[in-house]
Amino acid sequence: MAVSLLAREVSDLCLGKPALRSLPLTATVAEALFALKNSDDNFLSVWSCDHTPKTVTGFQGDVDEDECICVGKVSIADVICYLCQDDNLLSPSSALKAPLSVLLPKIPGLVMHVEPSSSLLEVIDLILQGAQNLVVPIKTRLSSFNSRRKQQQKLLVTTNSPTTIHGGREFCWLTQEDIIRFLLSSIGLFSPIPALSIDSLGIISTDIITTDYHSPASSAVAAISRCLADQTSVAVVDGDEGILIGELSPLTLACCDETVAAAITTLSCGDLMAYIDCGGPQRTSSG
Repeated sequence: MAVSLLAREVSDLCLGKPALRSLPLTATVAEALFALKNSDDNFLSVWSCDHTPKTVTGFQGDVDEDECICVGKVSIADVICYLCQDDNLLSPSSALKAPLSVLLPKIPGLVMHVEPSSSLLEVIDLILQGAQNLVVPIKTRLSSFNSRRKQQQKLLVTTNSPTTIHGGREFCWLTQEDIIRFLLSSIGLFSPIPALSIDSLGIISTDIITTDYHSPASSAVAAISRCLADQTSVAVVDGDEGILIGELSPLTLACCDETVAAAITTLSCGDLMAYIDCGGPQRTSSG
């Protein structure tokens, strides 16, 4: 049974997935911020669809010039950490005019393209190698696809607004959570795994990033950025006794707006945690 499960194709996990909304690599940080604040998604994918040789400042990825490729993803948490950098605090308006590429982590392989016919086993191998999001082409009805394509072509003439069509196709993406959720729904096939302890499975990392409750929140920006790339959180502890008090979660920051950057520069880690948990500026969506 387990063998037949692992023989399942990626397309089986894409049923019902919405078309992936995205931004072009040529967009600015301000345009990305506006799109994120008006999106229901915590992350937007970033694509390179420039078919001519071009160097984008701050981005070192290998981009195939013959097709559209997803080169990364961004969230409001990325914007907040970027605005909290010392140079950007001096001139936020200039920082917002920077190319979107400055927000992309310089870690290769976080986002990978896979074909719908790829096996579940191949996808699991990619995740074990560090992939966080897998971009998969999806099939759509021709009439609705053509209608969306015409609307987006008109919109892209004058703006870098999010689009769902790249190279004539639409895509969705699968996350690590999607794969784990699918496997857990069939966990009975992997006996005796259900009877084993979580500790014995070795799936809990002991590499924990911590910050002191009383330390300035600005000192934790680098740690938050690292956790954002690793999809973990910064543990807030009592420096004297090492007692866990709470966490600074990049996913929580992704649900806030950019004004949290001001709180990070003025509050302690403990105060920032309380500020966010007790009604800090939450992102509102109008899209």
